[in-house]
Amino acid sequence: MAKKEIKTDLWVYDLLKESGINLEAQGSSIKEINEALKTASKKGTGNVGFPEYVGVVKDFLLVIEDKSDLSKHIKYNEKDLICTETKSITDYAVNGAYFYGKHLIHNSCYKKVIAFGISGNEKHHKITPLFINEREYCKIMPEVESFYIFNEENIEEYYTREILGENTDLEKETSEILKFAKNLHEDLRNYGNLQDTQKPLVVSGILLALREIEKGSFNLEQLNGDDIDTDGNKIYTAIDKNLQRSNVSPTVKKDKLLTQFAVIKDTKILNEKNAILGKTPLKYYAEQIYKNIYKTIKYTNSAEDYLGRFYGEFMSYSGGDGQNLGIILTPKHITELFCDLVDLKPTDIVLDPCCGTAGFLIAAMHNMLQKAQNDNQKYNIKKNQLHGIELQPYMFTIATSNMIIRGDGKSNLEEKNFLQCNANELQLKGATIGMMNPPYSQGSKANPALYEISFVEHLLDSLAEDGKAIVIIPQSSLTGKTNDEKNYKESILKHHTLEGVITLSGETFYGVGTNPCIAVFTAHKPHPQNKKCKFIDFKDDGFKTAPHIGLVETEYAKDKKKHLLDVWFDRIEAPTKFCVKSTAEATDEWLHAFYYFNDEIPTEEDFEKTITDYLTFEFSMVTQGRSYLFEEVKDE
Repeated sequence: MAKKEIKTDLWVYDLLKESGINLEAQGSSIKEINEALKTASKKGTGNVGFPEYVGVVKDFLLVIEDKSDLSKHIKYNEKDLICTETKSITDYAVNGAYFYGKHLIHNSCYKKVIAFGISGNEKHHKITPLFINEREYCKIMPEVESFYIFNEENIEEYYTREILGENTDLEKETSEILKFAKNLHEDLRNYGNLQDTQKPLVVSGILLALREIEKGSFNLEQLNGDDIDTDGNKIYTAIDKNLQRSNVSPTVKKDKLLTQFAVIKDTKILNEKNAILGKTPLKYYAEQIYKNIYKTIKYTNSAEDYLGRFYGEFMSYSGGDGQNLGIILTPKHITELFCDLVDLKPTDIVLDPCCGTAGFLIAAMHNMLQKAQNDNQKYNIKKNQLHGIELQPYMFTIATSNMIIRGDGKSNLEEKNFLQCNANELQLKGATIGMMNPPYSQGSKANPALYEISFVEHLLDSLAEDGKAIVIIPQSSLTGKTNDEKNYKESILKHHTLEGVITLSGETFYGVGTNPCIAVFTAHKPHPQNKKCKFIDFKDDGFKTAPHIGLVETEYAKDKKKHLLDVWFDRIEAPTKFCVKSTAEATDEWLHAFYYFNDEIPTEEDFEKTITDYLTFEFSMVTQGRSYLFEEVKDE
């Protein structure tokens, strides 16, 4: 037993070290804490008692008590509260942690304690945090996989969001952006009578024009509602200047963009003074966007795709053509996760052949720029290492504008049909990473080339040898429900390697009703028959849905993402309920649920409960005159 406890102690120590938290074992060098522990015996004798680890992070006192046996995790009393009887305190991890937390609250100046009850080992374990304050208030928090969210960088945010239940500054900012998006959508409809596809074009065009304010060639005061030199003409001219200043080339590409932005100068209602507004709708939009959005985008370093968020908001409010066209914009946390799962390097060349509003390319650009070692490398990333293809003209325009606004990287965006592009020609781009969210639900028996899995194969064929492809597609794409999809899967394994599939939450695309997954492949390497792929259940990703807002990140998302990456890169083991490593055939359903088996060993309590349930059932049947159910059936 002692050896098991030591193994658990060492595993917990490694978790602390990985998270950058320095706690001390069996005592403390902080005099006040050490004095308090001199009377902290769990048996209540008033003698010395030491938790496994204790220490301070910011103004929080952290206490850890662990047990090697999972069945010794927590004991409740008859009122479903943490039992405080001596035997429960000594035998159970959470109960012991609660005891030490309360003792230290009463015998030190620390008034915010987070105590952890931990049981099990690296593969099968439970980590339960408790928040305790000086009034002996105890809040049992959701289980975590590591201590990452309790280090100096994250603990105050955890306290604000998860314990106090308040919004952080970032959440308040996001809430305001979404609120403005809703109001702007209504204004675009009410004062501009604009179609759904025109709304994001007006927004992105105004954002480009506003960039000319710094150059002195444009200002909001110029928008005076003149009948000849209209507000639309002035904004359109500013857009043209900014595209020139941003070196958008060749000329034909710039002309395509300007054709899309012509809606700003050619729509009469936008350029006439509105009686309610007292100005043209264009001036009103420009003022609102400058105040609420332009400054936010200009001064942030986040990978947040603001225009993509706007477009998603417009579609969600209007029920517009986005979903009918299969356009489902990828959330920020997924675009950033893509970069982490492929371990993106500053030397990589990234291709997104269905780039939409350029969310993946923006996330990749910011990720690579952070890792770049010098200005030349940064320049090369923006100029040569980001490639995007988009079929829809207005989406192409939004993507280009988005890249310009968010720091450039628009040089290699093309308006094309990806499926009609020659894979051998695309290979010449030398793309080492392919990221894609293809159009959904467009394929059919009549047109199998539009199945999502068809896009996946074409992307793999278009990458450099050993390139990594990472895609987010519906789970149904990987089950092979039609013969055509089965054939695509077979062809993929014949020429490329499946690395793994991560099942995501059904709320990932909020309000859409799609169950997505992430699949990762290596290009141009036939799938080895004995290859062990990872199939992961990541439906519990730490995000929740909030009314009128959509998908909201909780503090646990950081912990869960770190756990996912640790498992993906084989830094830790995980139980099969989270990750199954298995060979894969083309006829298999490439999802965690298909390969899952329960590898958890039942505890003694589980065994006793099963026996008790059986005996209770048998007794009940006998008393009802059904003892024949338990008689042996003899062969005649």
